[in-house]
Amino acid sequence: MTTRTTNILRRATRSAGMDFNGTWKVYYEENLEDFLKVIGAPQLIAKMRKEIKPVKVIEQNDKEFTCTIKTPVSTKVHSFILGKETEISTLDGRKFKCTMREENGKMITENEKYTSVQEIQGDELIETITAGSVTFISKSKRV
Repeated sequence: MTTRTTNILRRATRSAGMDFNGTWKVYYEENLEDFLKVIGAPQLIAKMRKEIKPVKVIEQNDKEFTCTIKTPVSTKVHSFILGKETEISTLDGRKFKCTMREENGKMITENEKYTSVQEIQGDELIETITAGSVTFISKSKRV
């Protein structure tokens, strides 16, 4: 991506109040196993996911997003528009519907199993997901 294109994208995202564009590498996770158990992830997926730190590529154009999550065993691509219901698939192929919205510069995702809040703090993407009484925290650095 050229500098000019990057600057245009950054200007476009300001109107949505947030800028999630970039490639993000997970470096820290807290309560991953408990979270995966609560949402019913298969044990094999939970075991594999514990060993892997995914890379997330986010392309944002105002309220339209494409998120690509890369691991050594799979790549998942999800496209959505803030405020509109979308279908997401998990690593093991299960599908669920959710709606993402922007609130105070944060991206919030809600569905029947959990609530996710993603926010930018400096050069970090912090995601806090609450499912029942379990809170999972993931921290990523922009690479």
